[in-house]
Parts: sequence; C-alpha cells; structure tokens
Amino acid sequence: MTEQYLTPEAKASYGIGRQMGEQLAANPFEGVVNSAVAAGLIDALEGKESTVSRADLEAAFGVISQRMQEVQAAKAKELAGAGEAFLAENAKKAGITTTASGLQYEVITEGEGAKPTATSRVKTHYHGTLIDGTVFDSSYDRGQPIDFAVNGVIAGWTEALQLMPVGSKWRLYVPYNLAYGERGAGAAIGPFSTLIFDVELLDIVG
Repeated sequence: MTEQYLTPEAKASYGIGRQMGEQLAANPFEGVVNSAVAAGLIDALEGKESTVSRADLEAAFGVISQRMQEVQAAKAKELAGAGEAFLAENAKKAGITTTASGLQYEVITEGEGAKPTATSRVKTHYHGTLIDGTVFDSSYDRGQPIDFAVNGVIAGWTEALQLMPVGSKWRLYVPYNLAYGERGAGAAIGPFSTLIFDVELLDIVG
C-alpha cells in the first residue's frame, strides 16, 4: 500500500476516500454498487457532468429512502413485539406488580423513609439493561450516584419513584411507551425498547 501512495498528497487523498467509504459502509443500503460510488466521486472531483440526471437521482434516492424506512419500521416492530412478550411473561412471576400504566416492578429492598413527590429532587443509584441483559448505563459502574428532579426523567421512573420510600431498591420493567418511546435514545437504546432498571432511592435532596 505504501509503495502505491508515496507522497503526502497521495496518502491524504487515499485517506479522504477511505473515510467516505467507511461512512457509507457503516450505514449502507442494500444493493449499493461500489463501482458506481467510485465513478460518481471521480466525476465530481473532475468537474464532469453527472451521468445520471438530477430527476433520476432524486427518484432513486426516494426509492432507497423508502426501503430503508421500511426496514427500520420492521426492526422497530420486532423490538416492540419482543418487549411486549417479555412483559407478558414477566407479569406472571411471583413478586411482580403491574401498575395501571403498564409499568412493572419488584421490591428488592423496602425502605422506611419518606416518599418523594413529582416535584422532589432525589439521589439514586441505578443500573440499566435491555431485556437481553445488555448494560446501557450504570451509576454503580461509575461509582457515583446522581440526583435529579423526579418529573425530569422518563415516565416509568417518575411513576415508580413516587411509590418508593427512601432506602428502597426496586427493579423496574419499563415498557417502551414509559421509556424512550418510538425513537429510542442514542445508539444503545433502540426504538420501542423495553428497559430494566435496578433503582436504589438513596435520599430526597430537595
């Protein structure tokens, strides 16, 4: 490789192309034609007219975009179904309470302190996973509890915290509509994800 690209300009040029290729490879569409990608890049750099008309390009992008949206919708539906099935089975287990909203919880430790209100500020430790056990966030792992407003977090937490006396540790099973909904949150939490949290209510701080 180094014999082919000897000068800094050649190496940097290769690097630019490599970065563009990696970006496309990270989010490809089914049927991408590598040679056409390369041809389009070269034509643009050389100032040539597009081989494909603007109207045809727009139509093609529309078709591909629609296909990708359908794939994402299918994946989201699968995630939602998996979460619903998990919660349905989980509800049958001893010690699981299901509220009117669909939130499920089990009491690991029952505290004896006061219960926060929606406008309280609380300090908690927590550990969050997907239903397959993948950890997406944990204050325990960071070794640092966090404090926040009860009404400033996901709906499942807002509901559960108002039921928990200080000193309690509960495991929450939060359906997607009480968590991050149809959009998810970042790369770790996909759309329609049911989430599991171990939540320890340490104190009411305000």
